Amino acid sequence: MTTDLDSRGVSIERQTAGRVVLSFDDNRHLFELCGEHDRHLALIEDRLGLQATPHGNHIVLTGAQEGIEHAVRVLTGLYRRIADGQPIGVSEVDGALRLADAAPHIVAGEAESGEVVRTRRRIITPRSPRQAGYLRALADVPLVFGVGPAGTGKTYLAVAVASSWLERGLVDRIVLSRPAVEAGERLGFLPGDMREKVDPYLRPLYDALYDCLPAQAVTRGLETGQIEIAPLAFMRGRTLANAFVILDEAQNCTEMQMKMFLTRLGENSRMAITGDPSQVDLPHGAPSGLRQALRLLDGIEGVSAVHFKSEDVVRHPLVARIVEAYDGEDRRKNGDG
Repeated sequence: MTTDLDSRGVSIERQTAGRVVLSFDDNRHLFELCGEHDRHLALIEDRLGLQATPHGNHIVLTGAQEGIEHAVRVLTGLYRRIADGQPIGVSEVDGALRLADAAPHIVAGEAESGEVVRTRRRIITPRSPRQAGYLRALADVPLVFGVGPAGTGKTYLAVAVASSWLERGLVDRIVLSRPAVEAGERLGFLPGDMREKVDPYLRPLYDALYDCLPAQAVTRGLETGQIEIAPLAFMRGRTLANAFVILDEAQNCTEMQMKMFLTRLGENSRMAITGDPSQVDLPHGAPSGLRQALRLLDGIEGVSAVHFKSEDVVRHPLVARIVEAYDGEDRRKNGDG
């Protein structure tokens, strides 16, 4: 029998190879860790094939050694998040389980600085190894492409990093842009001024901003120009210096638009370009500027491309299965499988 003491309020008693007892010093944090009706523990049991039984201020883990070691990393890492004032839910438990084997240092709360994003409203940690690589690239590389299916966090994480950089004074403003292309529908004339016309296309970016920054800060930023909505069609001729620039839904840029946008990058700026090459809504036959840019800029210094896959989807688990089904159909049509 051995006992490991954890400086963050957890002790780990290894009774046998197949039984470990975790003891926690704060029952309120432990209640949140287990989840309502122990649903977080149920998810861990299901994914790791073990038993996790709460008893007083303890959780008893029984099962195969490998599963127990993963569960220890997951539970201690999540407990540290709670102790730091970060709420957790099923999505955070799911993310910790994804990282337990591939990147245990992140689960245990020992991530590198580029793998954790701190904003005034929350602390964002990656939920898959590719998300961790994406966050490192956004911190280290001037131009980053985040490409892949819906639900992989590519847009949300870019906005989170931009919000953090703005709050820390690393950039003077955030510039958000997106091509005004409808997804298979024609919405017709939209009333209002320019911002009101483009707002419907930028809603995912707004949602991420309000999740990372207080509502007053977003409103004030939009009023003062610290947060700028820049329609893609009006970007020509500009130089975007001291800014964190995000182009969302980039698969709907034409080749000329993409070249024009990429050459807006100015001094002390970062640019994140996100999109899903499998969901192009351009008129039939028009080539996507995102696909061309990924091909032409591959291997160029200062450019990084992170390609997300269906296993990186962090929405409802059904979304990953939907993505897999459509990817399989595309492969069959292209003769790849």
